[in-house]
Amino acid sequence: MDRHYFIDDMRVIVEINEVVNQIPLMRRVTFYKIRKNPLEELQEAEFKMKYRFSRGTAVFLIDIVKNDLAGDSRGGFIPPHLKVLTAIRTWARGEIQDDAGDLSGMSQPRISLVCKEVALALVAQRAQWIKMPQSDVEQKHVITGFYSVCGFRQVIGAIDCTHIRIPKVVSNANLEIMEIVAHWRGSTHDSRIFNESRIKQRFEQSEFKGRLLGDSGYACTPYLFTPILRPNTQKEEMYNRSHIRTRNTVERCFGVWKQRFRCLQLGLNTKLVNTKLYVAALAILQNIAMHKQDLLEDAIEDDRNVPVTELVNNYLRGSSVRAAFINENFKNN
Repeated sequence: MDRHYFIDDMRVIVEINEVVNQIPLMRRVTFYKIRKNPLEELQEAEFKMKYRFSRGTAVFLIDIVKNDLAGDSRGGFIPPHLKVLTAIRTWARGEIQDDAGDLSGMSQPRISLVCKEVALALVAQRAQWIKMPQSDVEQKHVITGFYSVCGFRQVIGAIDCTHIRIPKVVSNANLEIMEIVAHWRGSTHDSRIFNESRIKQRFEQSEFKGRLLGDSGYACTPYLFTPILRPNTQKEEMYNRSHIRTRNTVERCFGVWKQRFRCLQLGLNTKLVNTKLYVAALAILQNIAMHKQDLLEDAIEDDRNVPVTELVNNYLRGSSVRAAFINENFKNN
């Protein structure tokens, strides 16, 4: 090999290395998925079918929680509106393995984190959206709503349990959830849940001017009226008919709630602590939907409760108060 050619080749290599060393190191370019905005891309009917809320209600939801949603840039910044829409789409479908990832451009693990983040932001506002009526005006408004259903007087709430890990709910006549207890296993009997609840203590302390309506899964007390298992008079039959129709509001509440969020029908495959979080968040979403009159077609929850044997010593007063109420408010034809 000619020595001159070798020297020339080495000079070229050195010059190339010098040029390369002068070039700044380029940062690695990260490519993110293009994330669609369903608020802009979907028609109203398709939007509600996918997200179970109208576009206007969805915008309202985004607005009330956006300041509580973290601006995490890991994996790409996810704007608040996309977090909220991804969460409600996932809950509406009842599973992560659907098109929620395609619509948002997120992975399944990221969707799980986003759902928890949105749920925490919603539950931070629980006191505003889930509450029993406090003032005389508020209580009168709720009582009037129940009276308009079927003429049943002095009702301030309908109580029942449903077959998910949310054992006890109290609703009003507008299908809004006023009280929820989510720390019992689904196999726990309705009466035990109520007997050990804070809401029972509040009624025993005469905090409310009205009473609850419950099914035969509860014991009759002066502040919780149940149906008469074996009516003997026309008045008692009239009472039962009015009781059933009025208390039916809580069954409708469950039905609409589960229809809006399919995850409540299929079950939440999460740890119990996260299940309680999601249930509370979904109750808030239900109330916001009712507040905004964002309605779905009614669905009735299947009600199958085992009657409670009423203990004479403990519940004789409740039966006596109920009998006096029937005699005063239901007249023979």
